[in-house]
Amino acid sequence: VQLVESGGGLVQAGGSLSLSCAASGSILRIDDMGWYRQAPGKERELVAAITSGGSTNYADAVKDRFTVSRDNAKHTVYLQMNSLKPEDTAVYSCNADLLYLEYGLYVAHKTWGQGTQVTVSS
Repeated sequence: VQLVESGGGLVQAGGSLSLSCAASGSILRIDDMGWYRQAPGKERELVAAITSGGSTNYADAVKDRFTVSRDNAKHTVYLQMNSLKPEDTAVYSCNADLLYLEYGLYVAHKTWGQGTQVTVSS
């Protein structure tokens, strides 16, 4: 079981980027999914989260600029980032509360993606 992220890269301030994160493996259920970021010298912080029912939560710094969504059939969570600012520069990682089968056993585990770099130039 793993989370694989795609997207990210370098963009100028005011631009947009889209991230996606797909879960794969013997997944039985995905509860909350979310995106976190960590800038150099700073602690990791929650950017946006979404429940299995579609309720969302955003950090104040990204409200009205970022949109989190998910496709439950594809086990994928997305982050659309608009009006990007230099202070959004960070490594972005996805996170999901997974229930899956491993060696015939049910496992509930908060799983992380590998992270993807987002750099916003001024």
